[in-house]
Amino acid sequence: MARICELTGKRPIKGSIIWRSGKSKKSGGIGTHVTAITKRRFFPNLQRVKALIDGEVRYIRVTANALKKGLVVKAPKRTWKKEDATAAVKA
Repeated sequence: MARICELTGKRPIKGSIIWRSGKSKKSGGIGTHVTAITKRRFFPNLQRVKALIDGEVRYIRVTANALKKGLVVKAPKRTWKKEDATAAVKA
């Protein structure tokens, strides 16, 4: 499953890890030097939320940022009881 927010379209972005060695000049050394650069990815903070979409309740994956902004209409709490368990006992 793609790591993409269904509302904002936020997706992983590319970046890099920069390895440095040496002691900084500020700390009394001769300066730090880059020894390696490794590729990495920054992932969005996705949450699986039960939301109301086009009148029906379904799970969507949205970023925490979208939740904070109030872009998601949360599904109403269930007030009815499950009848499957009671019907199975009676039958």
